[in-house]
Amino acid sequence: MSFSSSSGSEEEDEGTDSYRKGGYHAVRVGDPFAAGRYIAQRKLGWGNFSTVWLAYDTHSSKYVALKIQKSAEQFAEAAVHEIEVLLSIVNGDPSNSKCLVRMIDHFKHNGPNGQHLCMVLEFLGDSLLRLIRFRRYQGLELDKVREICKCVLIALDCLHRELGIIHTDLKPENILLLSTINPAKDPIRSSLIPILKRPEGGALNGRPTVTTVEKKLKRRARRASMGEAEAPKPEKCMDGIDLRCKVVDFGNACWADKPFAEEIQTRQYRAPEVILVSGYSFPADMWSFACTAFELATGDMMFAPQSGKGFSEDEDHLALMMELLGRMPKKIAIGGARSKDYFDRHGDLKRIRRLKLTPLHRHLVDKYNFSESDAREFVGFLCPLLDFAPEKRPTAQQCLQHPWLNLKNSNQREMNVQSKVNIGMGSLKIN
Repeated sequence: MSFSSSSGSEEEDEGTDSYRKGGYHAVRVGDPFAAGRYIAQRKLGWGNFSTVWLAYDTHSSKYVALKIQKSAEQFAEAAVHEIEVLLSIVNGDPSNSKCLVRMIDHFKHNGPNGQHLCMVLEFLGDSLLRLIRFRRYQGLELDKVREICKCVLIALDCLHRELGIIHTDLKPENILLLSTINPAKDPIRSSLIPILKRPEGGALNGRPTVTTVEKKLKRRARRASMGEAEAPKPEKCMDGIDLRCKVVDFGNACWADKPFAEEIQTRQYRAPEVILVSGYSFPADMWSFACTAFELATGDMMFAPQSGKGFSEDEDHLALMMELLGRMPKKIAIGGARSKDYFDRHGDLKRIRRLKLTPLHRHLVDKYNFSESDAREFVGFLCPLLDFAPEKRPTAQQCLQHPWLNLKNSNQREMNVQSKVNIGMGSLKIN
């Protein structure tokens, strides 16, 4: 679930089927909430449990994200749990400096489909997934990856060490920039004038009568009829984009001493101990963090498993891990409740016998054109986080001390060295 400024605006929407008893609350632009304190402005996004709206807070005169949960009992229970976690974050981060999303308020709202729990959260920008797409999956410069990693590690350190919370679903989609990539989509930077009452004929659920796709097709048809060429796509420049970010979406988070789900994490960011059901804790988040850092740097998911003839998605996932990180120690391979589904008694995969081993360092150099030094330094940071033994993975606090986070890009270092050489040669010529 993302509540970024533009999330969901061009994605497939949530459809109408779930706007019924126990489901979503139907919202119109200009609808008031909490006795008129919050006024709905536009839909930001949606998830299986809720919709999220940009709202105007008439008390603080600020824009906020209003998350409206489905009304059925199981969704209400999930919202109560999320509110508990968000309250503990507010109490544990009074200075709002730990890169964790801030809940401002929560309340109940009665509608025709039932009673909906609502959370008011600070308005944030685009997700890191959108940033990766904005870069056309080419990856970010390593200095920018470092900047983002520092924010995420500050958040994880607070969650793990100070609050005892496991996020359980860390991924680019659940990390939001503080502001939007496109300033025009930021209500503050674009000087958006708030809507304070419902406009005449306001569209239900925030769906316009003409869809975004239809508008695009009409624009293209108009250009074609007038003989206009489509404007070339602008260069995807990162200049001016604020890379400060916060970790969001605590709907699946749990306290380390009270894990409530056996299967956690989105597939591609799932740790091996979760697949094997050998128990999980904070190190599972650190695995997801490493996968996210790789994706930021390369534009590709680190692991994208698929089922095949005779093997499952899980087994392919384990094989992909071993191809990149080396063989899993036998003790770990056979130590989980589901190990027998995948491994024989020798610790070898049952159905995928031939592994194409490519060390992570070579993978970065050969596929993603990393320099040898950039690859070596990045792998030095990532590999400990991808240890098959969870207890051997560094903590977020330890990662914050890692020298890689304070490096300059090798290109910059080479330029600096070259400029020093040139200066030296110049002074020789002068003398």
